[in-house]
Amino acid sequence: MSETATLLVVDDEPELREILSEYFDNQGLVVHTAASAVEARSVFSKQLPDLAILDIRMPGEDGLSLARWIRDQHKDTGIIMLTTAGDVVDRVVGLEMGADDYVPKPFDLRELLARVKSVLRRRTENTKESKPTQEGRMRFGVCELDLAMHRLYDSDGNEKPMTAMEFDLLKVFAEHPNRALNRDQLMELAHNKDWGVFDRSIDLRIMRLRRKIEPNPEKPEVIKTVRGIGYMYVTS
Repeated sequence: MSETATLLVVDDEPELREILSEYFDNQGLVVHTAASAVEARSVFSKQLPDLAILDIRMPGEDGLSLARWIRDQHKDTGIIMLTTAGDVVDRVVGLEMGADDYVPKPFDLRELLARVKSVLRRRTENTKESKPTQEGRMRFGVCELDLAMHRLYDSDGNEKPMTAMEFDLLKVFAEHPNRALNRDQLMELAHNKDWGVFDRSIDLRIMRLRRKIEPNPEKPEVIKTVRGIGYMYVTS
C-alpha cells in the first residue's frame, strides 16, 4: 500500500460511511467520505484521492456516472465499485466504465481491504513518474505497450487510458506470447489470486482490451480466443 494513501468512500448510507471510515483509518489510510456524487466532486476539487470506493446505487447521480467522470478526469485514481450481490449487469457496466475492481454487498471488511491494497499497489506501480521511451515497447495490434512506463499508446503516439488490471493482463500476454492461457493462469500470473474461479471479469477485461488494440474487435487477431482453454496473444 502506498504511503499515506488517500481513500474516498462514496455511499448514501451514513452508517456504512462511518464504519468504513473508522476501519480504513485504523489501517493507516487517510479517509474522506461523501454521501453523493456532488460531495465526491467537491472532495476531488480539494484533494485527489488515490482510490475511490463507489456505491453504484445512490439517489440522484449514481456511482456508474461518477466512475465515468473519475476515469475521464482523474485517470490515475483507482476505482472499486460496491455492487448488489449477484447483479451481473452492474458489474459489467462498472468494468466498462473503467473500474479496477468490484465488491458485492454485503462484504467482509478484510476482503475489501485486500482489494483496496491490490488496486493501490497496481496503481502506484503504474503511475510512477517518468517520460515515455520508444525502447521496451511491444506491439499489440494498433497499439504499443511500454512495459517500463506502464503506458499504452495508439498509432499516433497518443496515450490510451487503461486500468491497472488491463496493464497486468497485457504484461502477462507480453511475457507469454503465442501460448494459450486459461483464466486461472491469467489470474495467477497477473497476481490476482483473490478473484473467484468462476468470475467472468477476465472476459470483460479482454473484451475492453480488444476494443483498444484490435483493428477489428469483432474479429480479434491479436488476443485470440482458444476454444476450451482461454486466450492467446498472437505475435505473428
